Amino acid sequence: MVEEAQQGGMSLSAVARKYGVNPNQLFRWRKLVHEGGLYALGADQRVVAVSEIKGLQAKVRDLERLLGRKTMEVEILREAIRIAREKKLLLRGPFSSQDGLR
Repeated sequence: MVEEAQQGGMSLSAVARKYGVNPNQLFRWRKLVHEGGLYALGADQRVVAVSEIKGLQAKVRDLERLLGRKTMEVEILREAIRIAREKKLLLRGPFSSQDGLR
């Protein structure tokens, strides 16, 4: 409808009358179109700019990557601790200080 008014040379008020829509609604829709691609997630939810959604999706991807890296670091450190503990047991030899011998 809004495009019809823009392309056909009709005023928004004339298009509103033709389709029985409140002119204020057409002005609001035109404003939203001019603000950039917008996306409504569902009924009774606010309209969100597509750029905002893409920005948030990129942030989620970055956080997921960071979480993956941190999870790997934790696993590597756990393995290093396990190996270090095993080596300490091997370095002590058959007699440990707990046996009262050095």
